[in-house]
Formats: sequence, structure tokens, C-alpha cells
Amino acid sequence: MRYAILALLVVLAASCGRSSPAGKPEQLSKAAADSLLHAYAKERTDTESWLRDSTTSYLATIERHDFGESTSVTIGSAPGNSVQIVDPGVRPHHLRVTVVGDSFQVKTLDPAARFRVKGVEMTSATLPPSAIQVARFVLRLSHQRFPAIIVFDPKSPRFAEYKGIQYFPPNLSYRFVAALTPNPNPDTTIILSTRGNRRRALRVGHFDFEVNGTECRLEANRLLEPGVGEKDISLFFTDATTGKESYTVGRYLEPQPRKDGLYVLDFNECYNPACAYSEHYNCPIPPKENHLTVAIAAGEMNAHYLH
Repeated sequence: MRYAILALLVVLAASCGRSSPAGKPEQLSKAAADSLLHAYAKERTDTESWLRDSTTSYLATIERHDFGESTSVTIGSAPGNSVQIVDPGVRPHHLRVTVVGDSFQVKTLDPAARFRVKGVEMTSATLPPSAIQVARFVLRLSHQRFPAIIVFDPKSPRFAEYKGIQYFPPNLSYRFVAALTPNPNPDTTIILSTRGNRRRALRVGHFDFEVNGTECRLEANRLLEPGVGEKDISLFFTDATTGKESYTVGRYLEPQPRKDGLYVLDFNECYNPACAYSEHYNCPIPPKENHLTVAIAAGEMNAHYLH
């Protein structure tokens, strides 16, 4: 499902003199096209089910606590904890979470306290950015160089707000095959986020492609953060639908590598950042240079969960 996903950054330029031919819509047989349309339908159904019911749905979030200048936080039912969760299954002083480099050290503070990792009860563990469970609650250990804990509750009142997800109709003319033109001198850039953080990313290169005869360029980046793979690249962009049919902040897309070295840019799979559904996330903001003047009438629209 697309919600394990972590996305990254892009830049636009509609210019001539390219080092690689512009990407064109992928040529597909009828059987391949039908298979893709079925895959889109299944993925969208699965995603809506996840949003409606999952314990890690965006609608399940009830609290976010940023570490800020501190390296550790406490979780418990008593007042005075960094994160207070009032529930019979949570001890007054249940556990402490400490940031150790790119990881989190989790230790219980009460002899009777436990937490679970993938269903296994523990009293101590060093974990990468991931999630633990305390009683009925899921605690996401978010790093991004700006550590935070996000609390999910399967009884979150926001599940009552569920109204599905809106998508543009599938359109295979927005599925491109394009070459990644590598950046000859990869450098770092700063990506601003919805919570005001300055997140670092590596400029990997750019993709050129044509939308209805208009030349476009998106620069691909990789966030320099724990949990992001060495080959993970994504595009953060805005377009002529942004703030109208699609989400105001912009949308994200991960290019899919092929065996021949080219990439598939399938805008039918572009999606809204988590902050379109919950205020508890820290989402990259596409820079102004990343605005496509054409309309990308594909992928996720704005369902207006937040105003």
C-alpha cells in the first residue's frame, strides 16, 4: 500500500537543449492496459479501506509530540509525561523513548509495563524509525532529523469523518517512460516542510517528459533521513490543478525503475501528502520552481479532509 511510503522532492523546468529525449506516454498492449486499470482499481479500494479502518490510518492520529531540543520523552497515563495517554492499559509512567543517532531506544519505566513490536512483548529495544504498540495505541517513532512521536488510536473520533478518497479517472496518457538524467555534481538542498522544518535532500537528477505537447522537467531528490534507501527517489510537484481539483500543498510521486535503466512516471499513482488528512505530520512542501504549468489530471484529488 502506498502509505508505507516516504516521499521526496522535485523541481520543474520546461526548457530546450535537453541531454535526454523527453519521456513519452508508455505504449501498452490492450491486455497490459486492462491489467493496469484493474491494478489501479484494486489499489484505490485497498487504500480507501486502509483509511477507513486501519489502526495506522491518517484518521487514527490523535497526538504528535516533537522532541525539539530534548533527546528523550516519556509516555504514561500520569500528568507530567511528555505524552500522556489516559487508558487502563497504560501505566502512570510507562516507558521512555530516547533518540540515539538514527535510531530510537525504548525502555519501560514500570516493572509491569510492556510494549509490543510486531506482536512481540518487550521491555527494552533499539529500533529504527518504525512503530510500537502500547495497550490499544500505536506509537509511530518518526525521525526525519526532527524526531517526533505520533499517537494512533483505533477509537479515534476522526474515523467518523471518513468520506472516501477522490481520484481523477485513470488516464494512461499520464503514464510516461523517461530517462533519469543524473546530476553531474550531486549536491544537497533544503526542503521546507509543513511544520516549518528545513529538511535536507540530495539532488539526484531530473526527468524530462511531455504532457499534451508541453515539455516539462521535474528534478528528483532523495531525502537525507533515516529510513530512506540509497536508491529511493521521488518527485514533489504542483501543477495547474493544485488548489483547485487537487490538494493545495501539492502531490508526490515515486518513479519506478525498469530493468532497461529507464523509469516509469505514472501520475495515476501520484498522491496527497499525509498532511492532507491529519495535522500530525511533517510533509515536504514542493518549491515554487517545481510548479508545472500544465494540468496533471491524474491520481489523487483533494477530498477536503482538513480546511
